[in-house]
Amino acid sequence: MIVEQLSLVDFRNYAAADVTLGPGPNVFVGRNGQGKTNLAEAIAFFATLGSHRVSNDAPMVRDGMDAAIIRARLAHGERRVLLEVQVNRQGSNKARVNGASVKPSELPRYAQVVLFAPEDLQIVRGDPSARRRFADQLLVQRTPRMAGVLGDYDRVLKQRTALLKSARARGIRGDALSTLDVWDDKLIALGSEVIRARIALAEDLQGPLATAYAAIAGADHQPRLEWALSARGADPEEGAEGDEVEPTTRAIEDVFRETLLARRSSELDRGVTLVGPHRDDLVLRVRGLPVKGYASHGESWSVALALRLASAELLRAESNLGDPVLILDDVFAELDADRRTRLAGLASGYEQVVVTAAVDADIPIELRARVVRVEAGKILEAADA
Repeated sequence: MIVEQLSLVDFRNYAAADVTLGPGPNVFVGRNGQGKTNLAEAIAFFATLGSHRVSNDAPMVRDGMDAAIIRARLAHGERRVLLEVQVNRQGSNKARVNGASVKPSELPRYAQVVLFAPEDLQIVRGDPSARRRFADQLLVQRTPRMAGVLGDYDRVLKQRTALLKSARARGIRGDALSTLDVWDDKLIALGSEVIRARIALAEDLQGPLATAYAAIAGADHQPRLEWALSARGADPEEGAEGDEVEPTTRAIEDVFRETLLARRSSELDRGVTLVGPHRDDLVLRVRGLPVKGYASHGESWSVALALRLASAELLRAESNLGDPVLILDDVFAELDADRRTRLAGLASGYEQVVVTAAVDADIPIELRARVVRVEAGKILEAADA
């Protein structure tokens, strides 16, 4: 898959912009704060339905505007597809494919993008929410209908939690809260589907992760990933490790329900839903130890890079769209010379690579091709480097 044309209206610091891209490396060069990362963010939005920098859409709309428009013409071999999304400051976003209105959740069916940025270090070193977000964005790219499942789960979670808070405020306990059972059923059904999809994703990423890590780090530190499930007694949000293996002897739904019932008293005391995929964590290990808290800075970078490259390899193997677009957003300045060279060699094998950098010198020679210069929300020039 290749992005041939990107057009923006009122997106971030761009009043309007049009950028032509080609196969192979495409480099956006500009000082920090000029808008080069905004171009990468716009391309990735079609695949992930979100930003790698912010958790809501409003900051992506230019100051003083109510909505932003992102358009991209994609090439899938000889086929061309025009995608458009209206990102609204308030309310639901709108989308079109070849001029026809669709749900925004349909867009990842046409666009596959893997973006690596310095913020990705938080996937391995930050809170569990960063790892859940990484996994769920990849789930949506791998199986676009999961966007609907995750959205439905979030809505049920909010309703159930609101009921718990209301019960807590009114002093309602136990059997007197019969409506909670209805929300339990919905939470378990949707949550179990999310848990199964996440476990399958972790299993399928394991091989590509090990290969990518060895290629980046130049050593085999046996990286592994597995889910710590709140439905099995873990609570990563509160530091309780619990059981980090898939419940193989009993259905996930049964284990989920049992744990939910066991924690109902605590939930009513606190007014919070304590069991479900929103409390789970993707545990990453190298050399048998958790990356968070034990890995060196270089090992942490290698794991973060390997997770993105493994994602790209997984999508490449499964998709009929061809290679995903690989975006390397301002990362080479953060890497030592060895990892910089290794990453450039791996990235150069993809159909299309988008690189952002503050200065030309940060760009490895393998990726120095077509250069687009960016300054203050304007595309100044495009020339062969």
